[in-house]
Amino acid sequence: MAATKDPRPCLIADTLALVGEKYSLLVMREVCLGNGRFDQLVRNIGAPRDILATRLRRLVDAGILTKRAYSERPQRFEYRPTQAGLELEPVLLTLMAWGDRHLRQGDRPMVVEHSCGHELLPVVTCSACGDAVAHDDLTAHPQAPGWTVSGPTAA
Repeated sequence: MAATKDPRPCLIADTLALVGEKYSLLVMREVCLGNGRFDQLVRNIGAPRDILATRLRRLVDAGILTKRAYSERPQRFEYRPTQAGLELEPVLLTLMAWGDRHLRQGDRPMVVEHSCGHELLPVVTCSACGDAVAHDDLTAHPQAPGWTVSGPTAA
């Protein structure tokens, strides 16, 4: 089957176009941990400096990070998450939990503790009823004109 020139309209794809580039989510991990200075980011992520600078510029331009000078001579900046950036943190935590279960299986490089004092184990819940979300409980309702769950409607 040939690829369609107009793929399904999708906010997952749109979001990945912004934060799915190599190193972008790792930048968000570090900034959410409080490591927002460029040298910290280079050290903790291992990204080439030029690529890291490009990712930071894109995240700032998208309103996910803010850039603030912390030194004038030499001029140096630190990056902090905006509200939109902080809203990505649960995504990072959920990715980490998935990796803990399916990749590391006990050999975990980091544990996150909730303010209640217990280890955080993120769960996606329904905001209306509070129940944990399970695949079998979901029903998709495509809103894009000309699309069904199985693909585009006949033209």
